[in-house]
Amino acid sequence: MRHGFGGNGAPTSVKKAYLQLILPVACVLILDQITKLWVSRTIALNEAIPVIPGFFNLVHVRNRGMAFGMMNRPGSDWSLYALIAASVVAIAVLLLWFGKAKHEGYRLVIGLSLVIGGATGNLIDRLRLGEVTDFLDFYLSSLGWHWPAFNVADSAVTIGTLWLAAYILFFQPRTGRGKGSSGTPQ
Repeated sequence: MRHGFGGNGAPTSVKKAYLQLILPVACVLILDQITKLWVSRTIALNEAIPVIPGFFNLVHVRNRGMAFGMMNRPGSDWSLYALIAASVVAIAVLLLWFGKAKHEGYRLVIGLSLVIGGATGNLIDRLRLGEVTDFLDFYLSSLGWHWPAFNVADSAVTIGTLWLAAYILFFQPRTGRGKGSSGTPQ
């Protein structure tokens, strides 16, 4: 990996790592906010538009809770504040993780950026509206199965979390952690 210096004295690999973080975060945020705006302007609240009958609808629902409807209690201000605080803490922890591991490469950064982008998208909704707009509604009517509605931000958090798990399990460098000088586990 090249560690030259850019025009402002910062190592080019560090600049590249920041771009690898910022660009996907921006893409997730833009796509999330545009789709939520489109849904709120074109689909009435609590309306469902069948796209694939028996399997997929576009809907317009509001969720005061977490992803997939967890903690969705109307009128519960404490859960809103707790979710805002948890989102801010999670984003800060992920940014710290990035700061310490930015030289590990794009595999880590992509997962972090998806989670940060998704968490930030839903945080914007909570701060702006006190709730999150969900619109992707999957179900199997023949089996009576219905997944809670979700949005682009929820998808990014889920995909990013799975990506990070795969990174930790299969790609994370294992440079001497937990081993003595002889290479045997401690």
